[in-house]
Amino acid sequence: MAMSDVFAVTRTDDGSIYGQRARVRQIVATTASSGSPAIVVKDGGSGGTTRLSMAFTTSDVVTVNIPDNGILFDTDVYLDLTDCDSVTFFLS
Repeated sequence: MAMSDVFAVTRTDDGSIYGQRARVRQIVATTASSGSPAIVVKDGGSGGTTRLSMAFTTSDVVTVNIPDNGILFDTDVYLDLTDCDSVTFFLS
């Protein structure tokens, strides 16, 4: 089985995480102290297919480990972020 390097990208707002095919392996979200923290991760930009949607509690640091080979994004990885201070993606 071929191995690939893992790299990290952090965002503090909506936008592209990575502009081409990639696998999301892990996500670390630091949530805001108020509101309704959530992330939606899409394949194909802001209007693309939702691959992962999660809601969190406030004032927390959440680590999401994605099993097996992660989630494959064929086009790109796009983040729709709500009430989070930052989100770090680990991709390959």
